[in-house]
Amino acid sequence: MTGMIRQHSIYSNTSIPIPLVPPTIKNLIFDLGGVILDLHFDRTYEAFARAGHRSVEEIRAMMDKSPFFNEYEKGLLTDHEFREAIRRMLQTNLSDEEIDAAWIALLGRIPLERLQLVKGLRSKFNVFLLSNTNSIHVRRIDQIVKAVSGEPSLRSFFDEAYYSQELKMRKPEIEIYEHVLKQHQLDPALTLFLDDNLANLQGAEKAGIRTFQVEHPDKMMALFHEP
Repeated sequence: MTGMIRQHSIYSNTSIPIPLVPPTIKNLIFDLGGVILDLHFDRTYEAFARAGHRSVEEIRAMMDKSPFFNEYEKGLLTDHEFREAIRRMLQTNLSDEEIDAAWIALLGRIPLERLQLVKGLRSKFNVFLLSNTNSIHVRRIDQIVKAVSGEPSLRSFFDEAYYSQELKMRKPEIEIYEHVLKQHQLDPALTLFLDDNLANLQGAEKAGIRTFQVEHPDKMMALFHEP
């Protein structure tokens, strides 16, 4: 659920107010982190740095080059195997609870107004979630959602929620987008995918899906409201 800064949009001029979604769009697919959920990666880097007695820069470099994070998001590792991989990476004997606390530290707020927006959009669009994530994060995200909205799960706000760990695929692999399209017989030309990550948007475009880069969650909110 990494974020990108570059602009990549179905709209060519970002210096003018963001227009409404084109009337041809019938289906919306939302990313989670950086779009609906605030992310703070530095909090996890800092937590693991303290636990492993290393610098934040060392931790960031180690995490960037370690393939097991992507494997965990694809459901190829159990929670136990993921935690063991963290212990090996840090060369420390952290408890499960300490690892989980550091790992979920990157998860920030989900403001109620974002959830209400998504829920309201279902009266006009077919609305889906497509997220690269993992079971430890999903459990924490559902706790955040329940505290904010009273609903038991993030799934309550979408027609369907797709998580990479369940599909054994992850963005930007074209297969994951094609899976969502096929499951609901969606026309990609009538589908808009919103993500903060440029690579994920490019993957969606390979499947024929229209895209919009959410450089900040406020931009996503503005997209669906009159200027």
